[in-house]
Parts: sequence; C-alpha cells; structure tokens
Amino acid sequence: MSPMALAALCLVVLAAVLAGTRLVLAMLRRRAILDHPNERSSHQVPTPRGGGWAVVPVLTAAWIAVAAWGDAPLAPTLVVGGLALGLGALSWVDDLNNLPPVWRLLGQAVAVAAALLAVPPPGAYFGGLLPGPLDTLAAGLLWVWYINLFNFMDGIDGITGVEAATSGAGVAVVAVLAGLGPMLPAFGLTLAAAALGFLWWNWQPARIFLGDVGSVPLGFAIGWLLLTTAAHGQAVAALILPLYYLADATLTLGRRALRGEKVWRAHRQHFYQQAAQGGASHARVSASVLVVDTLLVFLAAAAVLGWKGPALAAAVLVVAALLVFLKRGAGAAAGPVS
Repeated sequence: MSPMALAALCLVVLAAVLAGTRLVLAMLRRRAILDHPNERSSHQVPTPRGGGWAVVPVLTAAWIAVAAWGDAPLAPTLVVGGLALGLGALSWVDDLNNLPPVWRLLGQAVAVAAALLAVPPPGAYFGGLLPGPLDTLAAGLLWVWYINLFNFMDGIDGITGVEAATSGAGVAVVAVLAGLGPMLPAFGLTLAAAALGFLWWNWQPARIFLGDVGSVPLGFAIGWLLLTTAAHGQAVAALILPLYYLADATLTLGRRALRGEKVWRAHRQHFYQQAAQGGASHARVSASVLVVDTLLVFLAAAAVLGWKGPALAAAVLVVAALLVFLKRGAGAAAGPVS
C-alpha cells in the first residue's frame, strides 16, 4: 500500500467513525441505552453507551482492506478481526445484561487462545527468555490482562481515545523505524484514525461512551499489535508504549487485592479517577495522559534505535511522575463533568 493510499484509507476510517458514531448515538438515545453514574464512573449525567458499534466494525474492515491490499496473507487478519467482532458481540450482551465476570473472562481467554493458535508469531514474544510453550502462555496471560485493564481504564471522557490513538501511532512509528514491513504501520495508523474519530464525540463533555462493546475488542486489537511488535524483536518498545495504562491498572488492582477487596467490582481508585475526584476536569486529565503517551512514543522510538535501557528507565520515570501528578489532583483545575 502506497503512502497516499494509506493516507486516503485513514481519512475514510476517520470519516466513517465520525459519521457512524453520530448514527449510533441517535439509535442509543432512541432506545434509552444509557450509562448511569455508578461506583466506577466519574460522570454525573446518564450518557449513551455503545459507541464501540461505530468503531470496531470500521476498524475491522480497514484492517481487512490493508491485508487484502498488501502482499501478506489475509487469513491472520480475518481471524483477529473476526475474534474482535465476536468479543464485541459478547461485550454488548454484557453492556445490556451485566454478565458474570467468569463468562466475560472465559470469552476473552478463548479469543486470545484462538488468536495465538491461528496466527503464529514471527518470533518469541519475550525475546527467547522463556521456552516456547511458556513464552506463548505468558503472552496469552498478558494479553488477557491487557484487555481487562484497557476496559478498567475507560472511566473518564477522552482517556480511551487518547490511549488508542497514541498506541496505534506508536506501533506505526516503531514498525517503520525497525523496518517491520508495511502491515504494522498501516494497522497502527488506521487504529489511530478510528480512535480520533470517536474522540471527537467522547472528549469532555462526552456525548457518548464506548461501552464494553468498544473497549474490550479495542484492548484485544491493541494487545495483538503490541505482542506482534514484541515478537518482531521490539519487546522493550512494545512495553514502553502502554506503560501508563499498565502501571495505573496494575498498581491500583494490586493495592486493592492486598487490602482484601474484590478486584472485579466497580471502584474509583485508579490514579486518573483520583485526579478527577480531586477537582481536575476530564479534559485536563486526558490531556495529561496524552502528553505522557506522546513522550512514551518518542522513548519507544529511542529503544528501537538502540537505547533500550535508557529509554525504558526514562519511561518508568515519566510514568511515575504522571501517577504522582494524578494522585495529587492533576493540578486540581476544576471543569465541567459530563
């Protein structure tokens, strides 16, 4: 796919998600499918939930178009896209009926296992540190965890759109610098375009939320991109890109587990949620995440260019600074809450 063709496809994806979200929003309003304020959310007004219906099908179609247009086999993309749509359908049932956690986790584990079996990686996920079966098992467990943390972190206006857009752009940058071929950059950039299209509607004050129908398959898709990047020998860069989400979710749930709390229950203890509760606007918190995620893209690029140790150390420091900033209220610049 030529650069011009890829740019055109990204514009089509952006426009399709923009228009599709408008249509989905109208449908959700007619059917009164709303996300009401609860123990997890940081909004105060019932807001339509289900924007993933405008994002995931468009992204899946774009990835299939990229694979069909390129020279790589189409089957792996069809498998990943089909599994993402399947997870979206399961998550929509969860959005409407609140499935037991075990059924959600089982569906995610089945999707991850199917993808790992059907789409062999180009190399070891963890750089040969683990023997073959353990390498795959560890990748699967990490992938399931990433899907869940991506869902957990979708709790304020704009944050998931920011994370998805910078993750996609970051994978594209890493893939280009590492010479990983045209497919990964195209997948990453179309993901970023889809995320930006949704972000138009989800920035504070959000007019629509992704819902699990969006956040779960997006976590699945981004997890696949990151693991594929790692399997191409860029494990450090693949770790740096999602480091803020990994740190916030893992530290928060780890603390809750140590206190004996039920980690699967809704809560408002993530660092970004503490900032919103401390008076910072959703826009300020999401903009802070955008700044740090952009720095992480540059540090991931530095890792590709040979500075793996210094880049990872700098990424840890940057993320730690963000966590402290959020815990202290992100400057406590209050703003309207959706």
